Amino acid sequence: MNKRKIIFSLSLLFFVCLDSLAIGYPKREVRAVWLTTIGGLDWPHSYSQSERSMAKQQEELREILDKLQRANINTVLIQTRIRATSLFATTADSGNEPWDGCLSGFPGKSPGYDALAFAVEECHRRGMECHAWVVAIPVGKWNDTGCQHLRKTLPRIVYRIGQEGYMRPEDSRTAVYLARYCADIARRYDVDGISLDYIRYPEAQKRLPPADVGRANITRIVKAVHDSVKAIKPWVKLSCSPVGKHDDTRRYWSRGWNARSRVLQDAKEWMRLGYMDQEYPMMYFRGDNFYPFAVDWIEGCHGKAMVPGLGIYMLHPRESNWSLDDITRELHVLRHEGAGFCMFRSKFFTDNVKGIYDFVSQSFCRYPALTPVMYGYRNDSIVVPEDLDVRRSMDGATISWSSCGDDIVYNIYVSENYPVDVNRAENLLCARRNETSVVIGKAMNLYFAVTAMDRYGNESKPCQEEYAEYQKEMKPGWYWVTHPLGR
Repeated sequence: MNKRKIIFSLSLLFFVCLDSLAIGYPKREVRAVWLTTIGGLDWPHSYSQSERSMAKQQEELREILDKLQRANINTVLIQTRIRATSLFATTADSGNEPWDGCLSGFPGKSPGYDALAFAVEECHRRGMECHAWVVAIPVGKWNDTGCQHLRKTLPRIVYRIGQEGYMRPEDSRTAVYLARYCADIARRYDVDGISLDYIRYPEAQKRLPPADVGRANITRIVKAVHDSVKAIKPWVKLSCSPVGKHDDTRRYWSRGWNARSRVLQDAKEWMRLGYMDQEYPMMYFRGDNFYPFAVDWIEGCHGKAMVPGLGIYMLHPRESNWSLDDITRELHVLRHEGAGFCMFRSKFFTDNVKGIYDFVSQSFCRYPALTPVMYGYRNDSIVVPEDLDVRRSMDGATISWSSCGDDIVYNIYVSENYPVDVNRAENLLCARRNETSVVIGKAMNLYFAVTAMDRYGNESKPCQEEYAEYQKEMKPGWYWVTHPLGR
């Protein structure tokens, strides 16, 4: 372990309890949650078997996303491929995989609507990115719907360990199959990312191939998915969720459980080669099992977004009963090091276990944040919105501007000072709006600015509203967004 890591481990642990203001609120930061659908763990909690029950199931998701939006979460990874079963109507291009039973209560049966399209639309309506979380290698119980379907359609592509089935990484058809599956999602859905989970050899497998061979097998799958998705929509972010420790470091032992040596995930190499735009290592640890390995991931990210996953489920008394400080210290350290965070799982967050939701929403993520610009896709010439019109009344203000074209979203900033400083997170009112107008309630003594942003996260220069002397005479007030969604 180098000198920097030693200093990091010894010093930051003493100071991470300082308030976020000591570091400042970043304007760009990945703030994510994993939204688990297997068994309805996070969603859904009811089945869609009629028009009425469908509406109830959809409203459940809206309520979850409303809570996430109020906490300024900006990225939702929704479990889309569960165990060779899916959250959407697959086609021949995506293997004709059956519907997962979490939606209708019956494996293979449609819930009556496209759950992935619904999730994407609802996330975007709230200014959040939606990533399709794809479980790659495990395909469920040997005789369950998904595994049986795959065994019949692609004989010998699945092998068995105990009662579970797994796709063979060494079989070239696995790379082709998963690449086509992910490409079909990118082609048919307006997802912002595709995240590969369990893209590794099973930990239950006793005899692994030689390390170099096994890592090459997994890397071949990753490259195939990357190439197929980027050929369709290069702005779709490719990511994965590797085991939480990349490998042993010089100073710290991974206790025999790591990504590169144990399950043959060469995740750092995928970042270096450009196959991944960001990564979400599953760092469900604390103390010396967390901090040194977090730094190791961050130092090996090659300029890409590193978003360690935090095991907030460990807060629950029925799990490990961690204290809230165990998580808040990790959050402060990650922000200090310029990393984002992803919480596992959504329900533990929205249920406010040990006060984690209160801490994030009221303190740590007090203001919204944009996600980082995709590495390698920087563009400083995004068209600036025009014709910014602010119409005030005693009840508020309607803000509108002209469209900058397709695949463009808009960020709205507000301040009592003119011109509005769009570099300050405190001034970001709402992000990633698809529409070209918003309504602000009780907006007094405020100035507005709007920027355009492309799908890679590049932001234009601001269009400032025209300065008006009379506004200086108005009394300070407060505001909120009233359309299409409140904040």
